[in-house]
Amino acid sequence: MPSTIDFDTLAQPHWSDSERSSAALALRFVQLLMNDHDFQAVSEEFGAGQYTQHNRSMHDGIAGVIEAVERIVKRFPGYSYDVKSIIASGDRVVFQSHATMRESHRGNDRKGFNIFDTWKVEDGALVEHWDSLEPIDLPMRLYFALTGGRVRNSNGVF
Repeated sequence: MPSTIDFDTLAQPHWSDSERSSAALALRFVQLLMNDHDFQAVSEEFGAGQYTQHNRSMHDGIAGVIEAVERIVKRFPGYSYDVKSIIASGDRVVFQSHATMRESHRGNDRKGFNIFDTWKVEDGALVEHWDSLEPIDLPMRLYFALTGGRVRNSNGVF
């Protein structure tokens, strides 16, 4: 059963209308991609414009993100992404999240990995992405060591 992210519990009252809209957009993207694994919907809704990827292990563009998450979900069908907090400021949205590979690990902060994702939003579209990932348990540290070394874009990490 997919995890569902509750925007209302994460939204902040001090956000401007633009920041609220940007945060909701990023949340919809993450829900479809990371929890629902609805790659067709992600491609249709987010795949038309420019999307500069700074995670060096992913190909550039929305297609690169889909390709990477498809690989994870194929190996770990219970993969999910639990957003713990959202920061929205100007044209940036930052999520702090807990990702787990198995449904039985959801909510266990001793499993999976901690992620900080940052998106740049322009004209109602996600146009750029950075992330930082911290494996929490030994299996995730090993997984990252074995899978994280291949460079798939030339955008740099900053």
